[in-house]
Amino acid sequence: MGLHERYARLLKDAPVVFMAGRKEREEEIRKQLSVLFDGMMKAVYKTEGAQLSIDILSSPQVREFIESHSSVLDSSFEKVEMSDAMRKRLQRSDFIFSGMKTFHELNEAFPSMLDENGERKPFERFLNDVRSIDKTYNSNYLRAEYNFVTASAEMAAKWEEFEQDGDRYNLQYRTQKDDKVRPEHAALDGVTLPPSDSFWSEFYPPNGWNCRCTVVQVRKSKYPASDHDEAMTLGDVALQKDSKGMFHFNAGIEQKTVPDYNPYTIRRCRECDIAKGKRKLARETLPDNQVCASWRYIHSLEKKSDNEVSLRKKVREAQKSLVEWYKGNLPTMKVGKFDAKRFEITTNDNKNVFINKKFYEETKNKYQKDPLYSLKLEYAKKAHDLLSEASFIRPEESRDHPGERFEVYEYLDTCFRIEMKIRCNTDGNYLHVLRIYPK
Repeated sequence: MGLHERYARLLKDAPVVFMAGRKEREEEIRKQLSVLFDGMMKAVYKTEGAQLSIDILSSPQVREFIESHSSVLDSSFEKVEMSDAMRKRLQRSDFIFSGMKTFHELNEAFPSMLDENGERKPFERFLNDVRSIDKTYNSNYLRAEYNFVTASAEMAAKWEEFEQDGDRYNLQYRTQKDDKVRPEHAALDGVTLPPSDSFWSEFYPPNGWNCRCTVVQVRKSKYPASDHDEAMTLGDVALQKDSKGMFHFNAGIEQKTVPDYNPYTIRRCRECDIAKGKRKLARETLPDNQVCASWRYIHSLEKKSDNEVSLRKKVREAQKSLVEWYKGNLPTMKVGKFDAKRFEITTNDNKNVFINKKFYEETKNKYQKDPLYSLKLEYAKKAHDLLSEASFIRPEESRDHPGERFEVYEYLDTCFRIEMKIRCNTDGNYLHVLRIYPK
């Protein structure tokens, strides 16, 4: 059975409601992913050979798509209260799931590059032929996946709270008690057992795509425990359509939004040492099975992603700090009949230089991958003081601004050399950008 047939069967009886009435948001996400899908297809089109290499997963276009898809899933629980450790693990699960899903999209699109004669199609024809893949995966499937991740994350957060009380209370299974509840799930309504009972490892919600069931704490004196064996039988009936056991998992215990065994993986993924974090990802020979190879590869990308996310967070924090600083510290002065927010500095060689918002924005936007980027933004806050003590070192041309004249001034700090580039205009001299270098 192909992936489409398998997924269609899983979703057959699931009521689909994506983002509960937020159709505009759904359309916005759909458009964003569609644009990124096109970019990803350009990367596919450039590949050569008879088989798609999993190395394509690390290409910029594919990485951007995986991270964007993962961010969509992450957004489903951004307002759910949970520990930072739990949130990080759930986001990791989203990344792995998004990576495996993307692998299937790429693998399905790759054969479409060739026409009926075995010749490579023009790119526009290829792109048109794979549009259905984009719609199927990133619209139809994404609705159910988003709802499932939402439910999983909410139930994982609940489990964290339940764990704090141990077996002090019983847990009770509850449905939404409306006409959309699946009959087999309705049979579980009211099942009451302590958190330590193995029932919750097998049948903790969500128990299927778009499952809306939940679990609540109840007092033991008011709600005595159900019979364990009877509860397990009801659970088996509720998940009888899940013949492969995909939904037999507890998002809170496993700290994952999606089980390791899902429509994009294979059964052995459920027992994989990599998924359990028991084995480091050394550079070993990858398995012959393409899904296994991709699974390992995406886990290695996820490790790199952690570092990249941390770096991006530091960049965003530095940018926010600089913007808040210049908004609060740029003085207001009269320029003709108008007010302007800017510093006016006189250099050692008696040149008048203005520093305005444009300088801070230009410095913020340039060279973000520089290891000293965050430190550079801190020095930008001191530019009005540093420039008054700096020395002229050279004129400089700019490829970005041909025909304009620039002058570079230098300030020597204890550990760093700070270069400040001034744009010399007919209407005045303006500090353009700042760069720092180790001495």
